[in-house]
Amino acid sequence: MLLRSFRTVELLRRISTSSRSSYLTSPSLLQRCNGVQSYLPHRVITENAFPTHISRFSYSVCVNSQNENRYTTASAPISQRRFNNRKISRRRKAGKSPPNSPASDAVELALDSVVKIFTVSTSPSYFLPWQNKSQRESMGSGFVISGRKIITNAHVVADHSFVLVRKHGSSIKHRAEVQAVGHECDLAILVVDSEVFWEGMNSLELGDIPFLQEAVAVVGYPQGGDNISVTKGVVSRVEPTQYVHGATQLMAIQIDAAINPGNSGGPAIMGNKVAGVAFQNLSGAENIGYIIPTPVIKHFINGVEECGKYIGFCSMGVSCQPMENAQLRGNFQMSSEMTGVLVSKINPLSKAHKILKKDDVILAFDGVPIANDGTVPFRNRERITFDHLVSMKKPDETALVKILREGKEHEFSITLKPLQPLVPVHQFDQLPSYYIFAGFVFVPLTQPYLHEYGEDWYNTSPRRLCERALKDLPKKAGQQLVIVSQVLMDDINTGYERLAELQVNKVNGVEVDNLRHLCQLIENCNTEKLRLDLDDERVIVLNYESAKIATSMILKRHRIASAISSDLLIEQNAATELASCSAV
Repeated sequence: MLLRSFRTVELLRRISTSSRSSYLTSPSLLQRCNGVQSYLPHRVITENAFPTHISRFSYSVCVNSQNENRYTTASAPISQRRFNNRKISRRRKAGKSPPNSPASDAVELALDSVVKIFTVSTSPSYFLPWQNKSQRESMGSGFVISGRKIITNAHVVADHSFVLVRKHGSSIKHRAEVQAVGHECDLAILVVDSEVFWEGMNSLELGDIPFLQEAVAVVGYPQGGDNISVTKGVVSRVEPTQYVHGATQLMAIQIDAAINPGNSGGPAIMGNKVAGVAFQNLSGAENIGYIIPTPVIKHFINGVEECGKYIGFCSMGVSCQPMENAQLRGNFQMSSEMTGVLVSKINPLSKAHKILKKDDVILAFDGVPIANDGTVPFRNRERITFDHLVSMKKPDETALVKILREGKEHEFSITLKPLQPLVPVHQFDQLPSYYIFAGFVFVPLTQPYLHEYGEDWYNTSPRRLCERALKDLPKKAGQQLVIVSQVLMDDINTGYERLAELQVNKVNGVEVDNLRHLCQLIENCNTEKLRLDLDDERVIVLNYESAKIATSMILKRHRIASAISSDLLIEQNAATELASCSAV
């Protein structure tokens, strides 16, 4: 057994010294190697590994020469790695740490760059949209970038009312303002006016996406103490991941360094640059943390600098089905060389709606072939879903899409833009909209409203509303699903109390577009009777004048300051002023 192990190691040594781009793919050999798997050299993709346009895509965004050198060094032959290990062992015996260890470099960089963030926030109540929940305090981390800005997570400052920052080694907290927030990508930019705060502070530089097994150090202020903390780990995986805060899917890096509450917003440092921002971990698992990679961070920062505000991430507005089944490919006249994905649904508000058709097969995006499982080549024998290529586009930027339609190939230029769902997935940093009339509380359906039903909201919230929130697409711009969230009891609405949690479809025969439209239809009613048509063919009929009188009494009884939320009130006043100016 020992002899076979030595032979295996010797075989691997010969392979590694013969070519640095060699690699082993035999599972049986890997299983036999057991403890010597770490000696396997990593394969380095050459320019000829993929077509030229794919190589440019893989390397221009993700790789630079410095990273490539580090990657090659990590794949040094066994004899050299043993020699390096002996030198490291001597240092450890002498009580010395490696001079270029990620942890020591990270500490030196972090001392004058990473800050602790103190946030006071107040979230609104979606069941009682005219009032807020109790105030709460939280802490997170952040780091300084060029331009006297601080990067942190959006969830660190979500629904904030007051933000303070404190730098390392100081007891003074400084007031910070939130300049921009991107909840989809879970990033935010803070600014501090105090000159005292910026004395001695250094900015960190954003690097590139690290390769698998490269070492990173996560720096921040996690729970369990007040001082700065550094944890080490390696990159385990790079792929699109669900961002919990923004309920969207973007590229993320999985690492095995500990990421705990309070680490959010802190940098993950590789060498002397930032490889990502710590933002979430996998509950129920040990040492599975996630960091936001630099392409997502740069996209967020560049958008804010160019437009002065967060602009979002683009989408084609297309739902696709994999084409992995040979019979399915044959049905849509795909040749054996063709690969792609099948268009199954198109968002009516997207630019693709007027260009693509259901049952089109998307073969390539910007010249990059799409595999039958919806992935495209990415770096060193890795693959990533082609959604990543779409999300990295700037708003109003075009993409060349190659499709197969009825057996013929076509190429179209499609303009990309951020798209909003029919039912918003989050409503941070804003008060919910509402309108009260005759005790009926009308609100637009949002996922935060459904979240008020508890952690198991998918099973405890009204099934019909939940399905619409997750599946329905908007048919026109500005469309909302308006529902009766509850009925504040009064003589005027007796007998209607069981009609809560139903969608309002029509007001006096006119289809409702959104909450603002419903408010206008009711406020401008000029008939004696007011009729509301709801789901399940339910109907509400009220005497309009009596209902108006009852509304003021109901508001007073429930201590509600206004029957209309502030955003609708502002729009209503603006419309009134515009009408009066036109009359003059």
